Amino acid sequence: MKVVTAIDSFKGSMTSMEAGFAAAEGIHRVDADAEVQVRPLADGGEGTVEALVVGMNGKTEHVKVTGPLGEPVICEYGIIESTKTAVIEMAGAAGITQVPDEKRNPLYTTTYGVGEVIKDAIEKGCRRFIVGIGGSATNDGGVGMLQALGYAFLDKDGKQVLPGARGLKDITEITAAYVIPELAECKFRVACDVTNPLCGELGCSSIYGPQKGATPEMIQDMDQWLGAYAELAKERFPKADAKYPGTGAAGGMGFAFLTFTDAVLESGINIVLDETKLEDYIKDADLVITGEGRMDGQTAMGKAPVGVAKLAKKYGKKVIAFAGAVQRDARACNDAGIDAFFPILRGVVTLEEAMKNENAKQNLADTTEQVIRLMK
Repeated sequence: MKVVTAIDSFKGSMTSMEAGFAAAEGIHRVDADAEVQVRPLADGGEGTVEALVVGMNGKTEHVKVTGPLGEPVICEYGIIESTKTAVIEMAGAAGITQVPDEKRNPLYTTTYGVGEVIKDAIEKGCRRFIVGIGGSATNDGGVGMLQALGYAFLDKDGKQVLPGARGLKDITEITAAYVIPELAECKFRVACDVTNPLCGELGCSSIYGPQKGATPEMIQDMDQWLGAYAELAKERFPKADAKYPGTGAAGGMGFAFLTFTDAVLESGINIVLDETKLEDYIKDADLVITGEGRMDGQTAMGKAPVGVAKLAKKYGKKVIAFAGAVQRDARACNDAGIDAFFPILRGVVTLEEAMKNENAKQNLADTTEQVIRLMK
């Protein structure tokens, strides 16, 4: 029997690869000769760096950069040497979890550190980038990131504008004169699963500003500033399009990548499936196993396990999924290509007990074993 496992991380409990190896253990208890290929899975958000580094024989780098509040943070990112690809999660340098609730204020939070991570990867030879832009604390239109890469956003006195969204209101000139030359050789696949434009009622300030600490007055101001910034950018960079779906992602980071770099915005799961070449493994498999920490109706709307299932159904493969918790509306996953799904909990325990790494791995291995017994 040939089995492929591609299981998303059970956040706070098991990594993608740990879950895959736990399922493999359960399979081998029943069929010692089964050929099990454990592949990484992520959706471009938290866990993407770890999954791709481990699953693609990459290496982990650590670099000190400017955090969202301007203080230094250590950001972890991955390099896949074989393809000179850097895997970066924006949240590692400008994430909302790095900002205490009482300090959340998008007027001041900056994406400068994201640019510093990209620059570090460029200096280490990378020219391909996979960047997940979820979980940001910022609304600066990506200006901080671009400043770190050498773009100049100048005020009326010819000085760089201040960090954070507040700097947007002072931009009178944008120049690429000092951009690091290697940036022209770089291509970015940006994992972006939202379709918000940069401005307006569905723009980043209105939709995501409140969770980042913005008041109604700030939202109105930031929306106007971003609009003016986009107009100015269009004069100098004709491909600027503030209405393009996804330009409002991560406080305007989508706009920055599309306008100032050679980038495409793509579904996170599609990027990961493509980069890990999962299709090559699935087409020869007898069974595909996937899953995530919690399966519900949202899973069926394009989350990682359903991405795997769609790929598997292209080749008519049977797909089973495992989850830490399963909600009633998870039935929608059956219509989305998952033939059957199973919660792995073995008894009534506290959430803390259920999420302990050793317990979760044991529960997944035990549940997988019982399901595979049915298939023998």
